[in-house]
Amino acid sequence: MEDIKNRIQKEAGKNTTIVSFEKIYFGNHKSSIRKWFYGVLVGLAIFLFLPWTQNIRARGAITTLRQEYRPQQLNTVIAGRIVKWYVKEGDIVKKGDTIAQLAEIKDAYLDPQLLDRTKEQMEAKQASVLSYSDKVKATTEQMKAIEQSRSLKLEQLQNKIRQNELKIISDSMEVVAATNDYKIADAQYKRQLVMRDSGLASLVQVEQRNQSMQSALAKKMSAEIKLNNTRTDLTNAKIELNQTQQEYIEKYAKAQGDRAAAQSEIASGQGEIAKLQNQYTNYVIRNGQYFLIAPQDGQIVNANKAGINEIVKEGETLLEIVPKNIGLAVEIFVQPVDLPLIEKGQKINMVFDGFPAVVFSGWPSASIGMFKGQIAAIENSVSANGMFRVLISQVEDEKPWPPTLKIGTGVNGIALLNDVFIWYELWRNINGFPPDFYKSKSAKTKTDAQAKK
Repeated sequence: MEDIKNRIQKEAGKNTTIVSFEKIYFGNHKSSIRKWFYGVLVGLAIFLFLPWTQNIRARGAITTLRQEYRPQQLNTVIAGRIVKWYVKEGDIVKKGDTIAQLAEIKDAYLDPQLLDRTKEQMEAKQASVLSYSDKVKATTEQMKAIEQSRSLKLEQLQNKIRQNELKIISDSMEVVAATNDYKIADAQYKRQLVMRDSGLASLVQVEQRNQSMQSALAKKMSAEIKLNNTRTDLTNAKIELNQTQQEYIEKYAKAQGDRAAAQSEIASGQGEIAKLQNQYTNYVIRNGQYFLIAPQDGQIVNANKAGINEIVKEGETLLEIVPKNIGLAVEIFVQPVDLPLIEKGQKINMVFDGFPAVVFSGWPSASIGMFKGQIAAIENSVSANGMFRVLISQVEDEKPWPPTLKIGTGVNGIALLNDVFIWYELWRNINGFPPDFYKSKSAKTKTDAQAKK
């Protein structure tokens, strides 16, 4: 530049000054770049030692803590044909309001008097069971009568046996007496014969002794025959006793069999009655399923069936109901590497989609438009997206969430961790280290208490 300036001065003259050259090249101007350079270095050094709040960011959406507050599908319990709609999409319904009416399509339930006929069958079977109950009572009384008659008959036969046994003793004594009389008469007759042969007795006397002997023999034979007849009567009485016992056993067994058969019929009838009662109750409940009722207050959305006479299957979804009064919550999904850094009860900052916010990542106190939440639950199983689901509820003492939030609205969640210097956070990110493990004051207090114990 000096060479150019000297050349121009030689051509224009030594005392000539070119103003335009000075204005263009700033040859005599002093540069302040060094000052700016050192100022930036100092500012950067100061900036690196500023505090920075470590955080975890996660994307999520609005949901509810309790599953009954989430949008619910209204499904049909039975298959049927849509007869009438009582609501349309967008309508607000209350619990118990009628949504739609169905008509029967299965031939097993088309009879309009199905309930009455089933009830008649049930009553007829109940009457049959009562009849068999009466038969059981009658058979029981018959068995009692048979038992009493058997006892009396057996007692009578046993008395007869005892009488014959006593009569045998009496007849035996008569036989002994008759035998003795016969022996005496026979001895007298023999002595009379000896005396006749000696001439001491006449023939008449001999004939008289012979007659006495024959009479004694006849009495003896009669007594023996009588004893044998009595023994025969005793044997017949014993045989009759056995026959009577057998007859009454057969009668009692037959009556007992009739009672068991009647009791079996009663048990079978009671089983059929229970089956008919179950069937009747199912029919009554099925009749109540022809009208679809709103399970809770809410808004009708996403109707899958639109026309009349459309056929719906069992368990098919007709529409959805969005509950009216719900407790909102936020679900976010946290990466497994960040899961140890959060815990139940930890505070979370959130930014809702559609609500303006200015977020300074490391300075949460300077951020605007964020809302506070508290971790209510952390699922122990990984979700399908490979991350863990975390539920966040509202905090009572903090600013309430916007009342216009709807289920499904997007949310950015920011979990605050430790306060560190900016240079440390840059060094950590450059080296790929995870954030510092963070514990709330309550958790630290519990840990210290456990350590002391």
